[in-house]
This record gives sequence, structure tokens and C-alpha cells, in this order.
Amino acid sequence: MQTISRFLLKIFGWRAELSVQMPDKCVLVGAPHTTNWDFPLAIIGMSAMGIKFYWVAKHTLFRWPLGFFMRLLGGISLDRRYGGAGFAIKALESFRDLDRFVLAIAPEGTRHRTDYWKAGFYKIAVKSNVPIGLGYVDYKKKLIGIGKILQPTGDRAKDFEQIKNFYSGKSGKHPEKQGELRLR
Repeated sequence: MQTISRFLLKIFGWRAELSVQMPDKCVLVGAPHTTNWDFPLAIIGMSAMGIKFYWVAKHTLFRWPLGFFMRLLGGISLDRRYGGAGFAIKALESFRDLDRFVLAIAPEGTRHRTDYWKAGFYKIAVKSNVPIGLGYVDYKKKLIGIGKILQPTGDRAKDFEQIKNFYSGKSGKHPEKQGELRLR
């Protein structure tokens, strides 16, 4: 599958770049997120890098008949109507119970411009005592990858400054839909 994924990326002029040693467990940030095309690129790109990961999406994507395939691809349903508390508890338990668990989260939470990133990815990483992987899709460079592993210190402002610096210059398919990199 890894070879097929690399071939598919090459056909479309894309490259996958893994610049770090991936830990067995981490919260993986996926940004910028400005189009539905980010999802298939992420699936193919992560496969090309040889990384098995789980990802979060709104519950409506998991209805029949697609639900089976979404779960097969590592999808975890999140019903936003009830907040993220139940999901966060499941994530913490997964980090505790599994030997390998890479959880990808798009902190923008939508493909549209937002004023703030959601901080759930950071809270989960801190409470689970796992690092944060900084993953990206850069449409200008046609590059998908993971470029930095950050062990959160608990100083949200300091850690987020590093995250903000990392994503500076990364361009989504629709840059006008990229919000400011800041937490509420």
C-alpha cells in the first residue's frame, strides 16, 4: 500500500516528507484545512509515509453506507452537538491502553476561515502526556508531511508560539480560508 500511495502522489506531482522520527503515540495536528481534498491527500500521504493513524470527523460522515469505510480508514466519529468531552475521554483511554496510537486532529475544526483554532488537540496531548506532531498539506509546494514533534510543556502560550512559527508559510488549497493561528 505504501508503494501504491507513493506512486499516486507522484502521478499528481505531490511528495510526502517525513522529517521526524514518529513516536508510537502522539496527537497529530493536520493544518491548514481549507478543502475536502485535504482528506484524501492525508490518507494517501500518511500511507506513503508508512504511518497508521486515526482521525476525527463529524458524526454525519459515519452514516450508512460510508460509515464502514470511514472506520476502516481509521475514522472516529464526533458528534459536536454534545461537545467533545466524551471524545476526549475516549482519546485519553486509547493513549493509555494502546501501544501505538496516532490521533490526527484538524484544530481549525472546519474548512472555512475561523478566528481561532480549537485547543482540544493540545489538552488531549497534555493530559495524555504524549507529544504533538505537526503535520501539514502545503498546496503551493505540493507537499504533505510531518515536520516537527513538540512535547507540550503545559505553557500553552509558549508551546503555541512554536506551533504558529512552524505553520507560517504553509499554504492550503484556498489560502483565503485559512484563519489566524491563535487559540481562544
